[in-house]
Amino acid sequence: MGQALFAAQCGEEYPSVKALQGFGGRSVLEIVVDRQSDTWRAVYTVRFTDVIYVLHAFQKKSTTGIKTPKYEIDLIRNRLKSLKEMLT
Repeated sequence: MGQALFAAQCGEEYPSVKALQGFGGRSVLEIVVDRQSDTWRAVYTVRFTDVIYVLHAFQKKSTTGIKTPKYEIDLIRNRLKSLKEMLT
């Protein structure tokens, strides 16, 4: 995850990064890391000039599919909203 965030700081996109659906385009991105039998995710935004904000990092525990749980998406959405309010 650290390498992927460093790449983002350098304006690059690491292979394990994908757009998080439901946030319009590629301004909210997700790093997915599989480690042993666990999956870890970190979500960050590049919406704001010259800075990257990590909105959430968590262990994916769902046993049904790969979809990110609604409560995780809601948390990310609320943090992004708070960040926008803070920066404007």
